[in-house]
Amino acid sequence: MKKLLLVRHAKSSWDDISQKDFDRPLNDRGHRDAPKMAKRLLKDDVTLDALISSTAVRALTTAEYFAEAFDIKKKNIIHEPSLYLAEPKVFFEIISKIDDDHKTVAIFSHNPGITEFVNQLCNTRVDDMPTCAIFAVKADIKSWKEFAEAEKKFWFFDYPKNE
Repeated sequence: MKKLLLVRHAKSSWDDISQKDFDRPLNDRGHRDAPKMAKRLLKDDVTLDALISSTAVRALTTAEYFAEAFDIKKKNIIHEPSLYLAEPKVFFEIISKIDDDHKTVAIFSHNPGITEFVNQLCNTRVDDMPTCAIFAVKADIKSWKEFAEAEKKFWFFDYPKNE
């Protein structure tokens, strides 16, 4: 059994409108929501074996908060530049290359691609992945190479305002 969590980056700052989109940091709410969501996973006994993140500042910072909560060294976050504004096919390509020793993996990325991707996975649909939302599925497979063709079962969907 493999478990995949798709996490949209936490809320980003628009304080500096001249800043490149890729370089936007988290705002205050983002800095509160990311650790809160990571702690919710821990409370629900979710484990994470690997974190894969877009290299955009807001996504990587979100992943770092999850790494801290799960006692994963920040240097062990897998940096994946192609996750920045990725289309669904990119997610499938990245997932197919995940080390099969990893049972539960979290991927940190952006809209609109992450919403498009989660809506291709199973019968559960979301209109829009809110910032720092987590959409999770399970697949009864031995290798991540099988993920794209495997039947995926909805596991859970959570987001910061879902309290």
